[in-house]
Amino acid sequence: MENQPLCQETRCPIQFVLEIIGSKWAILILRELFSGSRRTHEFLEALPGISTKTLTARLRELESYGVVRRKVFPEVPPRVEYSLTEKGREIQPVMMSLKVLGEQWLEQDACECPMEPNSLFKPESLSA
Repeated sequence: MENQPLCQETRCPIQFVLEIIGSKWAILILRELFSGSRRTHEFLEALPGISTKTLTARLRELESYGVVRRKVFPEVPPRVEYSLTEKGREIQPVMMSLKVLGEQWLEQDACECPMEPNSLFKPESLSA
């Protein structure tokens, strides 16, 4: 343990993950994607209060980190769908822990949430 660098001396892994998911709306966008692919209007319906501009900015940020995939269909008008990448699905255990902790702190029963393990996509069921 003596030879391991301190987080102040290297890039802190916690800080790095929070740079990706810590911006406003990012966690809720990811939560929605655990139910499957989403289009812009579906995010806007599921996330009252988010503007189209903010949604677009957050999706682009998540895409730039390789967490979200953007697929444009060659249609008129173009249809765009967003989905989680393999890397994006790796956040699921962390988000489940946040959900459980929130339920404990709120002292309430479990809510229906796309984060439930049986509602998540299995990697083999996803098409690239």
